Amino acid sequence: MLCNVNSIQLNRDRLEWQCVFLGNSDSLGVPRVYCNCPVCEEARQVGHNRRYRSSVLLFQGDRQLLVDCGPDWPLQMELTGIRFIADILITHAHQDHIAGLPAYADVCRWLERRGRVIAPQEVIDTIKQMYGWLDRHIDFIPMEQEWIWEAWRVRPIRVNHGKNGYSYAYRFERDQPSESDSVVNGRARKSIEAWAYASDAIGLGEYEKSQLQQLNLLVIGTNFYHEPFAYETRSVYDMVEAIELLQEIRPTHTIFTHMSHGVDVREPYPLPKEIRLAHTGLTITL
Repeated sequence: MLCNVNSIQLNRDRLEWQCVFLGNSDSLGVPRVYCNCPVCEEARQVGHNRRYRSSVLLFQGDRQLLVDCGPDWPLQMELTGIRFIADILITHAHQDHIAGLPAYADVCRWLERRGRVIAPQEVIDTIKQMYGWLDRHIDFIPMEQEWIWEAWRVRPIRVNHGKNGYSYAYRFERDQPSESDSVVNGRARKSIEAWAYASDAIGLGEYEKSQLQQLNLLVIGTNFYHEPFAYETRSVYDMVEAIELLQEIRPTHTIFTHMSHGVDVREPYPLPKEIRLAHTGLTITL
């Protein structure tokens, strides 16, 4: 889908949980500051390929959980009209996923409200080493085995991040099964009871793959359609590799995110019908 977004509309009147993509780029964003490639030029001039750093918002009414808080966080909040968010879940302590935390802390300071950042302890430790003042305004909540948030049980999965070490994927399962399915255009739509967010991963092992079985939806990072660089220099799947992974873990639906300027959304990539590309403002009903 071609998309040039100036605002992100959140339908807070719906009873269902929703997941909206606030960003779907890799670490440097699209367009790249230094780059004049066709994708970056199109992103500047038209905007279909403009991508902000990867982040999603899980919400129902006024209940909301942000996943990752990168350098585009202030703009992403402006696009959604959000003035404060209480809970932020972090996948790993790389700048494209945490560089918005100082701005978030400043919001907490001005509003005189403490924020909450949730992550495994090793991620929290790294964040505190990088930004030693954040706990003046933010409470850090360690998650080791499982964390209950509203209607969801959230399980961290430590995953291979290639040359960049490790990241965490998160598996979300409803704490209580949904009471009813939605009806869309006169047809029943099954609720998503289990989904996972794995923005930064590559070369998953057997244990990691076992934790991503029986999913209604998988969101996974793919920097390129087919990445041309040596495997040992890489940190995220490409689409070709991800499709092979999907044949093993077999989620019902998949969304590719964390896309570099090596992906052109105008191109008709040969993807299975169960796969779609994320775009800013893409909203999934859960």
